Amino acid sequence: MYILLPMDSEDVQEASLTKIDDVEVWAQMLVEHGEVVEINHSKDKDGFENLSETVVVMNDNEYVWPFMELSMMVLVAHTQRSIDDIVEAYLFKELHDLAY
Repeated sequence: MYILLPMDSEDVQEASLTKIDDVEVWAQMLVEHGEVVEINHSKDKDGFENLSETVVVMNDNEYVWPFMELSMMVLVAHTQRSIDDIVEAYLFKELHDLAY
């Protein structure tokens, strides 16, 4: 599954999830069989070769309508900020659905 993340840096170890309005770079993770297979970066959320199936945002107040129009699942990471924490929360189903 391809997961799209708005991040504040391309440095995978140091990057943190950020608000969509404050994004510096978009990260797209490929997660297969409980493991991160690859992580790609792009300045544009549409700049990836493969379509993302899910987007992870910081809170329920983010403007996510463009992602929903693309039939992407929107998950909220209320406390997780690093890529490792987000992956772990995703695998253990600790990310929340968007509250309307």
